[in-house]
Amino acid sequence: MSAPHTPVLLDEVVEALDPRPNDVLIDATFGAGGYTRALLDRGATVHAFDRDPDALSSGRTWRETEKNPPRLFLHPHRFSQMFDVMAEAGVAKVDGVVMDIGVSSMQLDQPHRGFAFSADGPLDMRMSQDGASAADFLNSADEKAIADVLYEFGEERQSRRVARAIVAARPLETTGELARVVRNALGYRPHDKKDPATRSFQAIRIYVNGELDELSQGLSAAEHLLREGGRLAVVSFHSLEDRIVKRFLREASSTPSASRHVPMAAQDDPVFTKISKAIKPGESELARNPRARSSVLRHAVRTAAPARVAA
Repeated sequence: MSAPHTPVLLDEVVEALDPRPNDVLIDATFGAGGYTRALLDRGATVHAFDRDPDALSSGRTWRETEKNPPRLFLHPHRFSQMFDVMAEAGVAKVDGVVMDIGVSSMQLDQPHRGFAFSADGPLDMRMSQDGASAADFLNSADEKAIADVLYEFGEERQSRRVARAIVAARPLETTGELARVVRNALGYRPHDKKDPATRSFQAIRIYVNGELDELSQGLSAAEHLLREGGRLAVVSFHSLEDRIVKRFLREASSTPSASRHVPMAAQDDPVFTKISKAIKPGESELARNPRARSSVLRHAVRTAAPARVAA
C-alpha cells in the first residue's frame, strides 16, 4: 500500500509525533495519505480529515485492501471541525495531531482543479469542490476587494495594478487567462526567477478556501483534543501560515516578554511546551522534491493545563 506523493519532512514529522502502537492520532490534512501511511506503519490508529472528496478516495481503497483490523478512520470534514467530529466519534483525547497546510501535490497536478498555471484549466481552486470558485470571485468582486485579497494573502505590492487588469479583462474562465493577465500587468520576462503570477494565485486560493481562518481554528481544536504529553506537528509553506503557527505556539507557551523594560504580567500555565525551532528540509530532500523548498515544520508538546477558550 503506497501513496502517490511523499509528503515533505516526513521523517521529521514522524520523529516529532513519536507514534507508538495503539496511539490515537489525527492527520488533519490527509491529502495523498503519506503521513497517515507512516503513522499506520508504526501501529497507531489514525483519524484522517480532508474536505476534498478526491483525497479520501484513496484512503477508502486502503481500508478495503487492509488485511489487519482497520486502524484508519476517514472524516470528510474541514480540520477546523475536528473537535466536534471526534466527539461524535467518541474520542475525547488524542496522542498527536499533524497538519500539512495549504494545497496538496495532487491538487496542483490536476489541471481541472484550477490551482496552478503550469497547465491550463478551469479557474476553480476549491478544495471542497463546492461553494464559490475563483472565477466566481474574480468575475464579480469590485477592484478594491480583489486588490485587498492580493495584498493581504499574496503580499503582492502591486495589488491595485493587478486588480485593475483583472477587472478590465473580465470575464476570466481559465488559469491560463488569469496568469497572462497578471504577467502582463507586472511585466513578466520568461527568464525571471519567479513567475509573478505565483503570488496572485496563492492569494486567490487562500481567500476562496478561507485557509488562514481554517488554520487558526484547527490549531485551537488541536489544543483541546491533545492529551497531556500529546504532540502537535504543523508543516506550513509560506510566511503567512508560519506566522500564525509561530504566534499560536508562542502565546500557548506563555513565553514572557523579552524586554526587561516591560513588567511581566501574570500568565496562565502554558498549554504547550518543548516548542521547536523552525525545521526545514535538508539538501537530499530538496533534490528529490523541489516543492519542499519553502516548507517549515514546527512542533510542540501539550501540557496538563486546561485548554484556552475554544475558537
